[in-house]
Amino acid sequence: MTSEEGTTSAGFLRTIISKAETYIPQVPKPKKKVSLQVRLMWCGIALFIYMIMGQTPLYGASTPSFDFLAFARVIFASQQGTLIELGIGPIVTAGLLMQLLKGSEIFHLDFKKPEDRELYQTATKIVTYIVIIAESSLYGMAVYGPRMPNHEAIFILVGQLIGASVIIMLLDELVQKGWGLGSGISLFIAAGVAQQVIWSMFSPIPAGDGGPVGVFANIVHGAIHHDFSNLFFRANQLPGIFGLLITAGVLLILVYTQGIKVEIPIVSTKYRGFSAVYPIKLMYVSNIPVILASALTANAVFVGQIMWANFNPRNANPFLNFLGMFDPTSPSTPTGGILYYVTAPRGLDIVALDPTRAVLYILFMIGIVVLFGRLWIELGGLSAKSAAKNLLDAEVQIPGFRRSNQPVENLLQKYIPSVTIIGSIILGLLAGTSDVLGTFGSGTGMLLTVDILINYYNLLVRERVEEVMPTLGALLGRK
Repeated sequence: MTSEEGTTSAGFLRTIISKAETYIPQVPKPKKKVSLQVRLMWCGIALFIYMIMGQTPLYGASTPSFDFLAFARVIFASQQGTLIELGIGPIVTAGLLMQLLKGSEIFHLDFKKPEDRELYQTATKIVTYIVIIAESSLYGMAVYGPRMPNHEAIFILVGQLIGASVIIMLLDELVQKGWGLGSGISLFIAAGVAQQVIWSMFSPIPAGDGGPVGVFANIVHGAIHHDFSNLFFRANQLPGIFGLLITAGVLLILVYTQGIKVEIPIVSTKYRGFSAVYPIKLMYVSNIPVILASALTANAVFVGQIMWANFNPRNANPFLNFLGMFDPTSPSTPTGGILYYVTAPRGLDIVALDPTRAVLYILFMIGIVVLFGRLWIELGGLSAKSAAKNLLDAEVQIPGFRRSNQPVENLLQKYIPSVTIIGSIILGLLAGTSDVLGTFGSGTGMLLTVDILINYYNLLVRERVEEVMPTLGALLGRK
């Protein structure tokens, strides 16, 4: 394709997206900045609606015997058999697709221009609607379709999935556009993981081994009946003292590593006498690479399940077996092929059956998180070049360096690529290892939740800083 043809195609896409914006439902931005108390209230309302949807069953549908998305429930903040059956999955998938399109430079956008930023946001919303319709239709017909009495019932079910996913998208948009604080996606993930952790610790519901599900409830039950045989290790991935200790250890490691950073001194060129530090955290890439890696794996396994159910239900096709095999009596997780090694064997009892799978899964998580970490640094505006420009735009400079992009970029280049690789390795290692060892709420879920809570703390700090010094608050907001 020639440059003229590429320009014409890009212009054609711009025209279509601009015209479609008028017809796309969206949450309007507040006309003036909303107070912190009101933003927290809207966050609570969005979370309350989401939790209610998580307790509302799908009308006219019977819950399948096997949960096809069991391995991704934490990441997608979803609940089987309810209106949030797909959770934030379509939104995350659409975001992943848009990042790939952005990296391929199909859209030549200048994000300094408000109109280009709005164009990208509109394109993202269009892609999200397409993914919502595609995933809802595919999932509804493949998972619930065989149990539905007629085609009309299937259409009603798919309509519920589409409608619920659109509501979730609008709730996320409500939080992100200034009515709330942070991101709706992050809020839903943190709430879902917290719910699972609390359930694993305190649930009194009887489990298959004779004791309650919750680890503390099981300790009390064991003390009353003088039976301490299943307190430390429990079969069938039930919460035990070992899992509690692993969860606490992961939390401590995450909190400790979040505090490791390189501090570069900065001084303001606008406010005389003001000095501070510009922190480059070890976890510079944040939780986005883990979300993208988990979303990619979850979608790969889901597509593999659909292909297996329709073209290889007896595991007789060698090529499809190489991609992934499933047990017909329990098709929720792979039993062979590539997909088998990229999904976590949760619990020491399962790891003992195939230690090679656990090792390969951890190595896969490290590799894919590093890959997405490097990609996110470039696409998310976190590279040394972007960070140097942000510093200069915030009217600060580094003592001893000329106030120009190149010297500051050279200094940041010494740190940012290194912390990106090291931080991504640590994130992948923690996510993979804690998944394998059976951390409450899953290792990936705990990792995301800690990072989300720390980010919310930083947001609250920035809100206070912006009240005193708006320019510096805007700089902190880019981190």
